[in-house]
Amino acid sequence: MNVDDVGFAAGSVWQFLKENGPASVSKVTESVEGGRTLVLMALGWLAREGKVEFYPEGRAQFVRLRE
Repeated sequence: MNVDDVGFAAGSVWQFLKENGPASVSKVTESVEGGRTLVLMALGWLAREGKVEFYPEGRAQFVRLRE
């Protein structure tokens, strides 16, 4: 795994959220290819760039695209 893999996964996560709307972090890691670790790294990448935000809903952590 390298930085290009994380960047590509970040694009896949962003596309998933654009098409499906807010989702639990668990749903994102299950739905986007690459494995849990890579998808979590991609979420961190997107968060650092200010493209997503996280919020709690019940016991789950959710993520959505920032407007």
